Amino acid sequence: MATVASRAELERLLEDDVPYGDLTTEALGIGAARGVMQFAARAPMVLALAEDAAAIVALAGCEVELFAASGATLEQGAPILEARGPAASLLRSWKVAQTLIEIWSGVASETRAIVGAARAVAPQIPVACTRKNVPGTKRFAVAAVKAGGAVMHRLGLSETVLVFPEHRAFLGKLPLFQAVERLRRAAPEKKLVIEVKTVDAALAGAVAGFDVIQAEKFSPAEIAALVKRMASMAYARERPVIAAAGGVNAANAAAYAEAGADLLVTSSPYLAKPKDVQVRIIAADETGIPDMRSNRSAHTAGRSIIIGNET
Repeated sequence: MATVASRAELERLLEDDVPYGDLTTEALGIGAARGVMQFAARAPMVLALAEDAAAIVALAGCEVELFAASGATLEQGAPILEARGPAASLLRSWKVAQTLIEIWSGVASETRAIVGAARAVAPQIPVACTRKNVPGTKRFAVAAVKAGGAVMHRLGLSETVLVFPEHRAFLGKLPLFQAVERLRRAAPEKKLVIEVKTVDAALAGAVAGFDVIQAEKFSPAEIAALVKRMASMAYARERPVIAAAGGVNAANAAAYAEAGADLLVTSSPYLAKPKDVQVRIIAADETGIPDMRSNRSAHTAGRSIIIGNET
């Protein structure tokens, strides 16, 4: 089972929540009692970071059975995982694992909603999510975006060339085509992207030789007008890719796709409400807890994965 984070990173998440032991569990003297913990979807969701959550529970000292993989579309009540082990291990890992799934499944679900809306109009249009996730969570953000069916717009400043108006403020009166020449000499294998805020600026970027015109906060009507103007122009290279960016969400993605944008760029999944994961924990000798193995077939055809106690 592949996780997004390394073992050391997952251990740090546990340590952050339980740095000096679980005071309540220790004070009650119940740590050695055996128990069962079950995670299930409380409402429909696109699952994300399930493998990492299961690994966290295993690192805490439990045996875990994972019933659904990240990227799966779950119905209400669909099982996610079941863990068995000492109460101390179950209670130590419970909230960290639950929260990890809830937050990033919210991102994945919103991403899937945007992708679905756009591709209902333009089946091949890509949706790209920006790097505007909470600092320090990029590894999880990328995984959630991929689980939702989108790609990353850029992973950071080191691997893409994107000229903002803020960069141009330091270029003085340097002609835009000379800026392009400078960029191609310095980064000959990279696509060149420029963010613009008006149609005229977009056309100037196209004439200068940029590969991608990122239209910031254009309305769908403005994107349609830009596409029309671009189609009438002659290019030394291929027509630049037109990326609609700024304010793209599930409610308007179809309109941007219909307007003719080649790519949708969005940050809105990172603002999504977390998805609710239902958690049940009982002592192993209690009755009445349902068997998730039999429940799994009613919700998902995914293969279950057993994760052993790694402590």
